Amino acid sequence: MLAIKNNVMAANAARHLGVSYDALAKSVERLSSGLRINSAKDDAAGLAVRELMRADIAVLQQGSRNAMDGISMLQTMEGALGQVDELLIRMKELAEQAGTGSYSDAQRTIMNAEFGEMSAEIDRIAGATQFNNITMLNSGTGEVSIHVGTTSTIDIDKVDMTKVGLGINTGVQVGEALFTSDMAATGAGAFIVVGEETTTLNITFDDADPEDTISIALTEGNHTIAEVVAAINAESEALGFAPDGTDKSYTMASVVTNDDGTFAMRLSSRDEADATPTLTVSSLGGLGTFTPDGKTLTTAAVGGTAINADNYVASQVIGGVNIATATAAISAFTTITNAINAKDTARASFGYKMNRLESTVSVLNIQAENLMAAESRISDVDVATEMAIMTRTQVLAQAGISMLAQANAMPQMALSLLR
Repeated sequence: MLAIKNNVMAANAARHLGVSYDALAKSVERLSSGLRINSAKDDAAGLAVRELMRADIAVLQQGSRNAMDGISMLQTMEGALGQVDELLIRMKELAEQAGTGSYSDAQRTIMNAEFGEMSAEIDRIAGATQFNNITMLNSGTGEVSIHVGTTSTIDIDKVDMTKVGLGINTGVQVGEALFTSDMAATGAGAFIVVGEETTTLNITFDDADPEDTISIALTEGNHTIAEVVAAINAESEALGFAPDGTDKSYTMASVVTNDDGTFAMRLSSRDEADATPTLTVSSLGGLGTFTPDGKTLTTAAVGGTAINADNYVASQVIGGVNIATATAAISAFTTITNAINAKDTARASFGYKMNRLESTVSVLNIQAENLMAAESRISDVDVATEMAIMTRTQVLAQAGISMLAQANAMPQMALSLLR
């Protein structure tokens, strides 16, 4: 029907042109972004699957990077053990050298000094080798977990490559002083008699750090040497020092029985091997006799009273492995061999963990690649297909525009009838 009020043909052509134009716009969007799914309305289910896959891909790729970081950490630790290997070889060489009878004690002392330095350097390496502030060579407990996936981990055990952990603790150089009591071996008498005032005993070593000073207060009454020793050791241990040879510094006391039946108190400092120990009495109130063998109380320069030591050992090795004698060197040879075996075991453990992590990197990269392919099939646009669709919609859009123009011209035909 020819009409002038409603141009149905134009409306129909415009509607079809709009559909073609929307389809053309969608094709342009897909081809320009490279994605088939640009919003949830394109494919809601596909979008959900794609986002889960993208999350899994990101986790796998980060897991691969984590594994590579783990390899770097192990390479750092294994490199340090390579240097420890050289030091242990030198220590074994020194033990072999000191074990022969053609060297004097003085020469073995020089060898032992180098032996001790090698042990100290191994201890320093074990504590100083770090990766992102993580140490793995100074503790036989604990582990480092490398995440290589959502929940998967590869655990790497820490190792104790310190001189204590390797069994090559060379002992400690200590300074010692002997304070002798004139009391009988029965212990019935008092080592120190305190009168009405409390007496403080300050134990220091020349040039010692202030925190290494031990101070104990003795109340009124008689105090045997054993009581004084117990008080000194309790105070020292309260400061974090211990007499087991593992601490770098400590001041400890012990009771010694002399050949003549008298008691002696030995003071030891591992912190200041060359420092002369001094027992200082800060208050003289009621202090009893302390004058064995003619030793007298002498006034200290800073006040109080200093008690002179009966003898002083400037430097002495206490405990640990050493090569100071031929016998000790032969024993040290076996100890160093065991240390090398322990180090080799730790180094090998790092090696096969690195191999495992390298395999993990390869597997994770393959998994990520396959997931990316699967995600691509869901999300990426098929360019050939989309170009065919775009060409078709372009033609439809062009035809729609032409037909809309023709439909808009139809009412003009009705005007000829009105003339």
